[in-house]
Formats: sequence, structure tokens, C-alpha cells
Amino acid sequence: MQLPPRRADAQRNSARVVRAAIAAFEEVGPAVPLEEVARRAGIGIATLYRLFGGRDGLVREAFATFFVEEVQPLALAARAAEDPWDGLATALAATVDALAAHRVLLDLARETGAVSVDVAEAYLLRLGDVLAAAQRAGQVRSDLVVRDLAAVVVMALATAHSKDPGGADRRRYLALLLAGMRPRDERLPPPASTGFGRGTGRGAADATTSGCADTL
Repeated sequence: MQLPPRRADAQRNSARVVRAAIAAFEEVGPAVPLEEVARRAGIGIATLYRLFGGRDGLVREAFATFFVEEVQPLALAARAAEDPWDGLATALAATVDALAAHRVLLDLARETGAVSVDVAEAYLLRLGDVLAAAQRAGQVRSDLVVRDLAAVVVMALATAHSKDPGGADRRRYLALLLAGMRPRDERLPPPASTGFGRGTGRGAADATTSGCADTL
């Protein structure tokens, strides 16, 4: 069944605005006027407000689109990898790179609450599966939890800075964090008693989604 012409036009307009916004936030900055986003998308400012309700709605949609298109597939690729550790390490590194390339959008998403449970859930569930497989293979320390994966991404991102456009520092410290995930005899201190983060695999991913969304 075909969509009515007006609804189809709205969907096309929405997609153009979202992609224009993703580019404009990084190229111009977080305070880019919505008029500039509308101009890049080839629509009027009234249409933008009608579609998104304002800046916060646009940021939420832009971040959700970016995450679904650029981050979630990384977890899918990790789950399909023959070697669980290689899949997990590659996914974490690519996630850090993708988020670092959209740092302005990520900061705006945090401010508007766009980094939500719904956005993070599919990514975390799939990475939880990969973490559990790596633990069963003896490739990763057994006391890691899904929440730790989100923390690794956040800690690596914290080392990114404007004087290192090539990302040498974030790659160095991500490598250090990944080395710390390898099996060890000593146990990690337990995570905070917040109701999430105390298991591994799919069950833990279900339990930790809300906490990881807050961490990201």
C-alpha cells in the first residue's frame, strides 16, 4: 500500500533535514541556526518546526538516525565475527571512532536526553552476546559486565581532544583499556549496587541498558 503523497513528502523532508542537521552540527557547531539547517535541506523553517517541533526534537531524531545507521551495525558485525575477541575489540574501536567523529552531536544528545534506553538497547544486547562468547572462549576476563563496555567507550572518548585530530591518543588509551579486559587472576571490585551491571550476556544486557544509556 502506497503512502499518501503528503505523508511521503513529509518523510522525504524529514530524512533530508536529519542528514543536513548531522552535517551542520559538526561543521558549524552546536549553536547552528535552525534556519541554516532548513536551508541546507532545501525546506522552509516552518516545515522544519512542523516536522520536529524545534531544536531538541531535531537533535533527538538526528542522534537516533546516526546511532542506528553508524553504530548499531558495528555490534551486528561483532556478533558475526568468527573470533569473539576480535569482533568485540573491533566494534569498540569503531564505536569510539564513530562517536568521536560526531562529538558535537553526542554532546547535544546528552543535553537533550536523546541518549535513551531505546537508542542503546539493540547495540548493548548484541555486544552482550559477543562479550559472553569471548568469556566462554577464555578470551576476556570473566568478571566483566555489559556496563563495562559502555564505560570503555566513554573513557576512550574522554581522551579525544582538538589538538589530536588524527585520534592517536584515543587509540592509545583504548588499546590500554582493551588490554585490561584480557583474562586476569585478580578480580575487579564489584560495580555499584544500582540494580544493573551484575551479569553478562543477553540477560545482563537487558538489565544494564538503562545504566549504559546514562553512561554513554
